[in-house]
Amino acid sequence: MKAARLLPAALLTLTLSAGTGSAADLKPTVVELFTSQSCYSCPPAEELLTELATEKSLVALEFYVDYWDDLVYGAAGKWKDVFSKRAYTERQSVYNRNIRGRPNVYTPQIVVDGQLQAVGSRRLEVLSRIREAEKDRRARLDVSVTVDPAAGATVRVAGPVDRKAAVWMVRYIRERRTEVRAGENKGKSLLSRNVVTEVMRVGDWKGSETSISVSDFRLADGEGCAVLVQDETLGPILGTATCMTSTS
Repeated sequence: MKAARLLPAALLTLTLSAGTGSAADLKPTVVELFTSQSCYSCPPAEELLTELATEKSLVALEFYVDYWDDLVYGAAGKWKDVFSKRAYTERQSVYNRNIRGRPNVYTPQIVVDGQLQAVGSRRLEVLSRIREAEKDRRARLDVSVTVDPAAGATVRVAGPVDRKAAVWMVRYIRERRTEVRAGENKGKSLLSRNVVTEVMRVGDWKGSETSISVSDFRLADGEGCAVLVQDETLGPILGTATCMTSTS
C-alpha cells in the first residue's frame, strides 16, 4: 500500500520538472479544482491539489461549488459546505460548456489554464494536462502583483499577447481544516489549501503594458491572492501571478 502511494508522488516532481528552461524562465500554469466538502470522492483530489500547491511553477486554487449542499446522504443528512458559492458553480458550468461542449458539471474536476480538464482525483491524468498546458508557457503574459498593507495592491501586466482579456484578483485562504459533521464525509477532518473566497474583476488587458491599482485591497492573516488574466469568455488564461507583500 505504501509503495503504491509513493510512486505517484514521485511522478509529480519528475513530471513537472521535465522540459526545457529553468523555473524562472517559465511562467506559471493555473490549476483550478472544483470540489465540495459534501463529495465523498473529493478528498483525494484535495490531497493532490495540496501537493500541486507546493510547486512554484503552478498557481493552485480550490473552488467549492454549491450543488452538493442540498443533497441528503441517508441518515448522515446533508452538509452545507462552509466555502461553497453559487458563483463558483457558475464558473465551472462555463468551463464545461467551453471545454467539453456540455453544461453539466461534476466533482472533483480540475481545469488547467482555463482550457483543459481532468477528473481531479486521477493523478496521472491531471499531470498530463499540466504538461500539455506547459508547452506554451514562454508565450504568456508577464504578470506581477504586489500588496502594500497601507496602499493596497498594484497589478502589472505586459507581454506579446495581442488579445483582449479580463484581469481578476483572487483572494484565498492558504490553509483551513474543517470537521465535517454530516453528509457523505461525516466524521472526517478535511484539510483545504488555497481556498478561494473572492474573485473580483479589477481591470482589462488590451494588448499594451498595463498597471492597475486596487487601493482598497488588503490581506488578512492566513490569506493569499493571485491575479488571473483571462480571455473575456472565461477561456484560456493568458497570464498569472501570486501576490507578493511589500513592506514599503
